[in-house]
Amino acid sequence: MKSVLVINAGSSSLKYQLIDIEDKKVIAKGLCERIGIADSLMSYKPHDGDKVEIKRDMKNHEEAIALVLDTLVDAKIGVIPDMSGIAAVGHRVVHGGEKFADSVLIDDGVIEAIRECIPLGPLHNPANLMGIEGCRAVMPDVPMVAVFDTAFGQSMEPKTYMYGLPYEAYEKYGIRRYGFHGTSHRYVTGRALALLNKPDAKVISCHLGNGSSVSCSIGGRCVDTSMGLTPLEGLPMGTRCGSIDPAIVPYLMDRAGMSAKEVDAYMNKKSGMLGISGVSSDFRDLWAAANEGVERAKLALSMFALAVKKYIGAYAAEMNGVDAIVFTAGVGENDRGVRELVLKGLDYLGAEADFEYNLSCPRGVETDISQNHSKVKIFVIPTDEEMAIANDTAALAL
Repeated sequence: MKSVLVINAGSSSLKYQLIDIEDKKVIAKGLCERIGIADSLMSYKPHDGDKVEIKRDMKNHEEAIALVLDTLVDAKIGVIPDMSGIAAVGHRVVHGGEKFADSVLIDDGVIEAIRECIPLGPLHNPANLMGIEGCRAVMPDVPMVAVFDTAFGQSMEPKTYMYGLPYEAYEKYGIRRYGFHGTSHRYVTGRALALLNKPDAKVISCHLGNGSSVSCSIGGRCVDTSMGLTPLEGLPMGTRCGSIDPAIVPYLMDRAGMSAKEVDAYMNKKSGMLGISGVSSDFRDLWAAANEGVERAKLALSMFALAVKKYIGAYAAEMNGVDAIVFTAGVGENDRGVRELVLKGLDYLGAEADFEYNLSCPRGVETDISQNHSKVKIFVIPTDEEMAIANDTAALAL
């Protein structure tokens, strides 16, 4: 058995999965929480066993990784006999700037390049580096691979990724559209190409969750995507405002007396579905409120669906057609009501949904919810970013 350990490190957390790369199965998975904080906790779930919670101080990511490894090889609850069972490690890295258009084997140069991208990903890249450095300290001889969320968008053309700012903003400060959720978009797009049996297909993928983005691709190469320099651009999301008139920022600073940091928090943490509805950022709560007649909850849902619909229409025009529309992530995979709101009125594109089946189709499996005669296929495809990372890691390291 060849297994890959997939790591997704946050500033005080670390998600992990051990994947059998030959059978494409998750052997074990879990989460380390409150790293560097009192009452640290690790959850661990082997594929054929019960979930276990381990309370132990984890002062840093190196100690968290060590605890993960000790548990994986534990005589009672472990899933591999020894460390030789881990052939490689794959790391999710949020921002690769223009330095990385593909996943890469990690060396000192790659680490330095990730560090240079911190101004573009100040919240995520430092945490991702902690995960990498923690693993290297504990597993110095195991090959490791970095898989970048922004890599998928690197195939966009300048006319697509540039902003209408002076060109020096791009040259001096790297201000351009990068796009995010790239690993998810790449995975579900690849699955759509396989389901269509058409390697050059035009696909629009809708990654809809608390953070949401829409992307379009031809033959698996990204043409356009809704997120920009940061994940704030594009759709209104759980707590993010999405695309707005940029003049709103100085207007708020002037009229409300907000600082730049306060406006940033206002747009990222207080806006979107939460800010519009006044109820919640969770779509389940929004539907419950809407069904009880809360008008602002109805407004939030309709605004979200309309924004997704606009991107689908724009991307179909940009690609001169579309072969498949894919829904994925928490809302895209599970919220039948949102899918219906988005899909109503897309018959002009040749995208005709089976709305009855949409309401009853199984969850957690790849499903075609289009009518038999629909020219455009409509798929619900569960995303699996961890498997995508594992596959990239195996291709480069094994």
